[in-house]
Amino acid sequence: MFSNVEIPYGAYWSTPFARWQGSFAHLHSILFASHVARQELARKDLSPEIFDHAAFGSTTPQMSSFNGTPWLMSEIGAPSVGGPMINQACATSARCLAISAQEIELGGATCSLALAADRTSNAPVIHYPDPDGFNGMPEVEFFMVDNFMGKSGLVPFGDVAMVETAENCAREWQIDTSEQHDVVLRRYEQYQDAVRSGFHDRYMTLPFDVPDKRFSKTRSTLDNDEGVYPTDADKLARLKPVVDGGTVTLGGQTHPADGNAAIIVTNPDKARELSRDPKIRIRLLSVGQARSRVKFMPHAPVPASRKALEAAGLSIDDIDVIKSHNPFAVNDIVFARETGRDVMSINNNGCSLIWGHPNGPTGMRATIEMIEELVMRGGGYGLFQGCAAGDLGMAVVIQVTEAAG
Repeated sequence: MFSNVEIPYGAYWSTPFARWQGSFAHLHSILFASHVARQELARKDLSPEIFDHAAFGSTTPQMSSFNGTPWLMSEIGAPSVGGPMINQACATSARCLAISAQEIELGGATCSLALAADRTSNAPVIHYPDPDGFNGMPEVEFFMVDNFMGKSGLVPFGDVAMVETAENCAREWQIDTSEQHDVVLRRYEQYQDAVRSGFHDRYMTLPFDVPDKRFSKTRSTLDNDEGVYPTDADKLARLKPVVDGGTVTLGGQTHPADGNAAIIVTNPDKARELSRDPKIRIRLLSVGQARSRVKFMPHAPVPASRKALEAAGLSIDDIDVIKSHNPFAVNDIVFARETGRDVMSINNNGCSLIWGHPNGPTGMRATIEMIEELVMRGGGYGLFQGCAAGDLGMAVVIQVTEAAG
């Protein structure tokens, strides 16, 4: 458990998420993230000089991304700041928050930027030298597609596509397509409620100006996320399972996306200084990690959540707001079955099942939305949990209260 780690209220942001090959497909993810960070820091009247540490998460290689966090921070305007570049698949945001929190808790830094950015669009095609290959031919990887779709011989942990891990859980927990679609309809309803109420304006600059490749002019604007498809029970009922004999349809899973998100992590004194409202106190209490059985990825957030709750000295009954990275509706159903929570009452205001999945920043945005929901309800405990490749799960526990004094 962390005792000295806080998040200043309002010291976070996210872009809208744009569908794969959509409005952000032309933007280098590191340069785009630094462009957004500069703008958001200026809007919040915060100087890049406040940072003495950064944890940058990214899962899809970009040109020159070997330079990682030092490059990002130089572009933001903090050329003296470094830190790790992290790839923990879809758990990248939770790991960035954990590393930033550890740095603050141990006194290695006073203010850390936890930022995650990815562009799944136009992911690289990588040639790996193979001197023993036929005529010296290299091994070739279509980075994102091969790793998501389970290309034979390239994907470890059973060599299966992500959707097959969801099907394994659906069989074990006896979850049919109809139950999954009921959850999808609820998630879409929760997202639409957030759009109508203006919830996303609480942490996102909307309309969002999409820059050109050189970041010199505005190319287009987005009013909100791009790629959220209207759905209803009849549309979902017409969909066939992706896997023959399976239960998961395209409507029951998320879509790849592009975007970035960030949270400033600091100590209590600095948090009050940087906060938009010093009366609101946001404590980052704990992080948990666990792995499930091979090929049961959607179950992994359950043991990860138990570890995070134990570290915070809490039970699931203490939690007021739950957000998940749910690439499949199966994720939420398994979590609800195992914890006793109402599957229809979690993920208010949106989730990755609906607004998309740019890998690294997915959990960061979900955590930001969780914080804002806790603030709106007057405080309480929040749990973010999500799965990742390798049958891994991570969870983050946050508390929002009125600051003392």
